[in-house]
Amino acid sequence: MTSRARSTRTLGRAACLVAAALALGVASVGVARGERAQEGNLIVSLDGGLSPLALPRDRPAPVAVHLEGGLQTSDRQPLPRVTRIQLGLPAQGVVSTRGLPSCAPRLLRDAKPPEALAACREALVGSGRLRARVALPNQGAFSAEARVLAFNGRAKGGRAVLLHAYTADPPTVAVLPLRLRRASGRFGLSLVGDLSPALGPWPRLRRFDVTLFRRYSYRGRSRSYLSASCPIPKRFTAGFFSFAKLTFDLADGRRLGIGIARSCRAR
Repeated sequence: MTSRARSTRTLGRAACLVAAALALGVASVGVARGERAQEGNLIVSLDGGLSPLALPRDRPAPVAVHLEGGLQTSDRQPLPRVTRIQLGLPAQGVVSTRGLPSCAPRLLRDAKPPEALAACREALVGSGRLRARVALPNQGAFSAEARVLAFNGRAKGGRAVLLHAYTADPPTVAVLPLRLRRASGRFGLSLVGDLSPALGPWPRLRRFDVTLFRRYSYRGRSRSYLSASCPIPKRFTAGFFSFAKLTFDLADGRRLGIGIARSCRAR
């Protein structure tokens, strides 16, 4: 088999695995109960899951991560503008990009999904959706739903997940970099994105869902974009852990956050 054919076969398998991971993530959301928190008239929600649930106790193994979050008002008032979003993930999570191709943001700007995939398919690490309410001056508000493709890339000199969001009506493309950061505490890995430069002043984020998953080969070894363990005490075979935290920074200075726990089984 030629190297070109081998590469095509690997990318095709990766695309299938991303689709399968998305299906698993949606299924897990149907089983796991999401959490909601309210401050004033604002309600923030977060749901998600990890697949597979059975993981080694003492070493990381490949996983898919699905996250779904949103913002709504309890009194049907217009949504405030979200300026920053932060997704915290467990400290035991591992992100591997060694040997994984990187996509440049300039290749995604003004690109429809087929064009984005043609330019950066080798850097694909996930997919999802984004829903927003758009209120233009002197015009009626309307809802927009965008298809999202996630690519491995860089932003501000560091590793990032580049979210390519496309809506067909009206035709709109937005590129949202989520910077990867390490921190101390339960959520030692976080994805941070500034929405204002990417979305502009008019869209009001309502809901998002994203699944991150990618298996690839580098120097003859199989690698995973995301890996995790189930570090529970040896006397237990299953337990709960802090899985994710969602934080919204709003244009009016408020900050809303919520966290969820999930279970895992040690093997």
